[in-house]
Amino acid sequence: MRKSLRAAALGAACVVAGAALYGAGAATAGQSTANSTHEPYNIGLLVQDIDTYYGTTADSNGVYQASPDSQYAKDLARIDADARRYIDKAARKAHRHGEKPAVVFDIDDTLLLSLDYEKRYNYTYNSATWADYVNRADRPAVFGSAELVRYAEARGVEVFYNSGLSEAQRTAAVANLKKIGADVNLDAGHMFLKDKANPPAYLSACATPGTWTCTTVQYKSGTRKHIEDDLGYEIVANFGDQYSDLDGGHADRTYKLPNPTYFVS
Repeated sequence: MRKSLRAAALGAACVVAGAALYGAGAATAGQSTANSTHEPYNIGLLVQDIDTYYGTTADSNGVYQASPDSQYAKDLARIDADARRYIDKAARKAHRHGEKPAVVFDIDDTLLLSLDYEKRYNYTYNSATWADYVNRADRPAVFGSAELVRYAEARGVEVFYNSGLSEAQRTAAVANLKKIGADVNLDAGHMFLKDKANPPAYLSACATPGTWTCTTVQYKSGTRKHIEDDLGYEIVANFGDQYSDLDGGHADRTYKLPNPTYFVS
């Protein structure tokens, strides 16, 4: 479930104030949540902090963009540098042992930045406006994301995508990823999206045709299990902007990218 800024205000504030806590494969230790008994962070100040963190500016077309000089960009660069070193090492090790290494990427705010949507709709979520936004297929890249996808491919690592976008949004997702330069393995065998009408058999414990009860963790970890157990790959790294993108195992290392604008349980 995607929750608004108000539902996760304090947790997001802790992230903005303590961006250094973001690290490769590490949870943000001791982060507060909306269930805290303390008075929540002031939402007006939180929005200001988020804008400062992203270096948010509107371009000539009125589209909100993150600044390449922002703390957000610097945090991503540190994660990216660590990930490159690790992927190179893990790929060489896997190939020596005759394994098939793979990496898995979430899409929303891991590869494609939706800051403009969050700003435009005041950090609230509406399925209709979100679907329209996704279908425009013009989101900018999360800094360094397309380059990291291509880096993994160049090291002989199979690239997969594991997204909460719906099957109906596949065409737009593919077009947008191509636009940012992440034109790697965008076929249905590598890009896994939610298909609630006809869910795959490997999710049968929580999804049958027309009935979907999978949590985000069940859906994403179940897909990673399929990649490993059924397709025969060893997932060396899993990238996401939500902890629910990463929880549930089936990845040797996880990388949490910063996102203080919304929370997916």
